[in-house]
Amino acid sequence: MKRRTFLYAASIAGLGFPVSTKAGNRITKLPVSLRETCTLDGNVFSVYTNAKIEPAKVFHITDTHLSLDDERGDAYKQFSKRMAGAYRHNKFWKSEEQLSSQEGFKRTLEEAKKQKADFLALTGDIFSFPSQAAVEWALEELNKTGIPFAYVAGNHDWHYEGMKGSSKQLRDTWTMKHLKPMYQGKNPLFSMYKLNGIRFVCIDNSTYEILPEQLAFYKEQVKSNEPMILLMHIPLFIPGHNIDFGCAHPEWGEKSDQNFEIERREKWRTGGHTKVTFSFYDEVFNSGNLLAILAGHTHRTTLDVKKDIPQLVSAHNATGFYTEVSIKTYVQD
Repeated sequence: MKRRTFLYAASIAGLGFPVSTKAGNRITKLPVSLRETCTLDGNVFSVYTNAKIEPAKVFHITDTHLSLDDERGDAYKQFSKRMAGAYRHNKFWKSEEQLSSQEGFKRTLEEAKKQKADFLALTGDIFSFPSQAAVEWALEELNKTGIPFAYVAGNHDWHYEGMKGSSKQLRDTWTMKHLKPMYQGKNPLFSMYKLNGIRFVCIDNSTYEILPEQLAFYKEQVKSNEPMILLMHIPLFIPGHNIDFGCAHPEWGEKSDQNFEIERREKWRTGGHTKVTFSFYDEVFNSGNLLAILAGHTHRTTLDVKKDIPQLVSAHNATGFYTEVSIKTYVQD
């Protein structure tokens, strides 16, 4: 057995995960892991892989909550009023200075260009509601940087509060009507961008659920055996966190939904998550080539590790906050 494989198996055993299923010294075959280690220092998240890749600097941007609007949004003001008034005045994350969410977004993009970032990972709630003016403005600012980007929707991006329709219906409607340009011709529900030998896999879980076609797409990405970064809005369930980490949370559902009245939307699903959502969860945390998960939604930075896969949730970009994600090759002898 190679030394690295042995160390990986030994470390998992040390954490209490089963590695042996038969008597004797035979060890159950584990998926080949491309992960080495990771660190979080301030707003810099470093991820190391044993795969041969070109180094990549990624700016993780989430929860900007842009509410820019114009006369095209007049017909929807009864549905956008509450969120239009939110996040207009924020404290810059580095100081007590006041700034708007627009200014926070612009400063982040300027910093990304200054630092010569290779990629921008936008993980949802970039918009407080699906405003055409906000989408056009954000897309123009993104294109000015000349930096490739990926966007996956959050639960606010497509939601006009109080508008009739299920979450799925509203997401489908406003994705096609207003958000479509953000996807750059790719499928809004699932897509992949490749950079420096790394696959950036986007899965839209903004309704908290996973669809069968999304699960099938993710499985195909795993089969590539190439290093991956998973981009989603809602963090995957991690024990110890509350319902905000709601994708595959065992208590998610109608009984735990406390914000449906404030957000004027349908209640979460009766009976909890679908089997597909739980299957996706299991698939993710058994992916040997998944280097990290990047998510948002909670407006605070956390780093959790499950089955040696790190999940980084970044604080909200309405304050100008971003996480610099550095991905490098590192092989320990």
